Amino acid sequence: MSKDTIANMITSIRNGNLSKTKIVQIPATQTTRSIAKILLQEGFIEGLREIVITNNTSSLLNLTLKYHGRTCEPYITTLRRISKSGLKIYSSHQEIPKVMGGIGIVILSTSQGIITDRQARQRKIGGEILCYIW
Repeated sequence: MSKDTIANMITSIRNGNLSKTKIVQIPATQTTRSIAKILLQEGFIEGLREIVITNNTSSLLNLTLKYHGRTCEPYITTLRRISKSGLKIYSSHQEIPKVMGGIGIVILSTSQGIITDRQARQRKIGGEILCYIW
């Protein structure tokens, strides 16, 4: 497993959606917690629960993935990691891209924490573009 926790999280969610898994477990870090809370607030996942493992003081996040009714199509159709460890992509609040005409979201890392593109435009702050989700 690589040290890029965001890429690991995105890959786990993508693999869970492809295999129609209901619950996906990812290592809990401050970054993954923030991104998972945004996914929950925006309605891309059904639930979020943190499990603390006492013997080695680590914790896991259980993400409950969301699917459409009978067809079992996932709500999250595409996840794209934008900024990578080798190439950081920054944007001012005027230049933040709209994903799918505003249907999807852009997750940014700013001086005020990890927030969505709508919140960044409202607060007039830019930052590092972490990923696109739609």
